[in-house]
Amino acid sequence: MQHRKITATSTIFRATDKAVMKPVKQAPHPADQHVGRQIAAVRLQSDFSQPQLAGMIGISFQQLQKYESGRNRVSASMLYKIGSVLGVPASRFFEGLPGNVTAAGGVPPLPADERIIFIASAEGRRLMEGLMRLSPKVRARVSSLISALAADLSQADGTKRQ
Repeated sequence: MQHRKITATSTIFRATDKAVMKPVKQAPHPADQHVGRQIAAVRLQSDFSQPQLAGMIGISFQQLQKYESGRNRVSASMLYKIGSVLGVPASRFFEGLPGNVTAAGGVPPLPADERIIFIASAEGRRLMEGLMRLSPKVRARVSSLISALAADLSQADGTKRQ
């Protein structure tokens, strides 16, 4: 019979056939991922780089990356500190979280702009870094190409895209 042991950090261990305990990697909790994406979105809207914000709140930029990806949970005091530096209340990072409603029990706030969330993602950052390496003239041509592709797709499926 195999036994599972949950430690104080919620890492699950599983016995293998050699009876050696190995940690089983767990995916980040969706709420941690949501809060991390919101931190990244507000940081980008506030025009802070990861190293700038990390320095202002007293952590390494690698730690901030882990917060933004949801790999590490953000403590309440750290959320408060991040919110203070970015000029938003800590509750801002929970906006749009499924099941999260306002204190008055009203309608939940609108989710963060999808474009900001994309830009804050690893794929969005890679795209932006690649675009910034191009000359302004080539960037403008790439932008025109993307707009033309989006227009063609809109016509093909009958929807309006921007």
